[in-house]
Amino acid sequence: MTLANQEHDRVEHLLSAMPRDTVSLDWLAGAHREQLLLCDALEEIADSLPAAVNRQKCIYAAKVLGPLIHGLHRYEEQVLFPHLAAEAASDGDLGRTLNRLKFEHCEDECFAEELVDTLLKLGSGTPDVNAEAAGYMLRGFFETIRRHIAFEREHLLRGINAA
Repeated sequence: MTLANQEHDRVEHLLSAMPRDTVSLDWLAGAHREQLLLCDALEEIADSLPAAVNRQKCIYAAKVLGPLIHGLHRYEEQVLFPHLAAEAASDGDLGRTLNRLKFEHCEDECFAEELVDTLLKLGSGTPDVNAEAAGYMLRGFFETIRRHIAFEREHLLRGINAA
């Protein structure tokens, strides 16, 4: 079994263990770790452009990117955000923050779809990929995801952790 297949299986296992009805900070922490590992892989790909691209890493990243991002967002929007909203029903700022995060989720998923396309082209060795544009796209995505996770940890999950 290749490293890419092992990583894909690990992500699939994480998503299959997604709690449906209760907030699980352990599951969420694991999902954040998986996203950050994926960001590290995307950064390695960006750093390798244009001459030393690991095609297998590109294909792996393309395989797991969409399901991982979508699975985490689905959990947050269907379980975590309603839980937070119920805990602080009178906090209008929290409601606005959750709406903004949902909008960011939508943007991130659209960006991820475009990135999957680029990663598949890089992984297949398509010669017409603009390495500078691909690197810019990769960096834009993984930096956005890292900031999003940092914000959630610092502002949303801190209150749950204290409870």
